[in-house]
Amino acid sequence: MLEKDPAVTTAPGTPGAPVHANDASAVENKAADNTAALTTPPEGEIAVLAAVQERITTPTTVKIARGMSHFGEHSAGWFGLALVGAGIDKQRRKDWLTAAAGIVGAHAASIAVKRVVRRPRPDHPSVQVGVGTPSKLSFPSSHATSTTAAAVLYSGLLGRNVVPAVVPPMLASRLVLGVHYPTDVLAGAALGGAVGGLLRRRLKRKR
Repeated sequence: MLEKDPAVTTAPGTPGAPVHANDASAVENKAADNTAALTTPPEGEIAVLAAVQERITTPTTVKIARGMSHFGEHSAGWFGLALVGAGIDKQRRKDWLTAAAGIVGAHAASIAVKRVVRRPRPDHPSVQVGVGTPSKLSFPSSHATSTTAAAVLYSGLLGRNVVPAVVPPMLASRLVLGVHYPTDVLAGAALGGAVGGLLRRRLKRKR
């Protein structure tokens, strides 16, 4: 009669499938880690993010946030609006095209910072992710960067401050979708404001 190998066991959920004891231990440890993650209360920025989602996330806000996400992806929507401005406002076409380049430049700057910092996106059971992302890097928010740069530049070209109407909703949308920490969107807004502000002053001096 053959003796059963004591180093071999059967994997849970797969009757008859032999698995080494070390593998079974690894599965058990992973399950324990997942359980711990589910029972560990969120802390720090994760707690803030979870609280924001709990208070303002509804099917409607998620739908709006997803629309804003697609519009601002790779700064394409804001770039497109600048091109529309260049087509309509022929006397200041160069200014609008400069603004378009500045928006793309701000987005590129945020990508460069992301690759240096390499902060992973939020990953906790208390945070619900509502949209896909082109990368796993989180700091700073490129949507916040390009949106703020666009709002600052458009404010100068339109002669009215559109920042309060444009920037806060985009920053909030990234939290609603669970793809950024609060400091990600704040840093992105600061970077976009700096890039947009410098370029706006340059355009003002030219005029």
